[in-house]
Amino acid sequence: MNDTRSPHRKRLRRLELQGNARFLTFSCYHRLPLLSNNNIKDALVNQIARVQSRGAFALHAWVIMPDHVHLLLTPALPEWTIPQILSAIKRPFARLVIQRWREIDATVLQRIRSTNGTHHFWQRGGGYDRNITTPDEWLEKVEYIHANPVHRGIAESPTQWPWSSARWYAGDGNGTLAISGRK
Repeated sequence: MNDTRSPHRKRLRRLELQGNARFLTFSCYHRLPLLSNNNIKDALVNQIARVQSRGAFALHAWVIMPDHVHLLLTPALPEWTIPQILSAIKRPFARLVIQRWREIDATVLQRIRSTNGTHHFWQRGGGYDRNITTPDEWLEKVEYIHANPVHRGIAESPTQWPWSSARWYAGDGNGTLAISGRK
């Protein structure tokens, strides 16, 4: 029997539209729980804040899970596209963490080494990227983001998970990441 499926991986088509919010998901290498350590999660929050402070995007909702990240944001097009934003967040953060793991000769280095010997923190590819065009979609994504820790069994309520915008939505305006409410 002939296999008619394409041997090439499906390419993600991104629509860079001025003013459109985007729901993004990116995962750790092989979906390993590389973000389980609280200091590492805090370092990622700080890196997102650094890129945000450069005017790259308006952040609407976020969560950092042990093995992946969800962001709902509106990029500051045309200066900042999604690939530029993701690169500015992910690359410096990955270099920082992997360098620290090398310094302490962490055993996790064996698990994140590809066949060519390169260490990877993030799964290759663009991750999941969806344009959000309606208020219903917006609300559904915010609720999904905030419910993620509860669904995964790592928090009893969304506001119990510190690495999320759920507390901001519940009325606590404090936090490292500035949230731009519903657009």
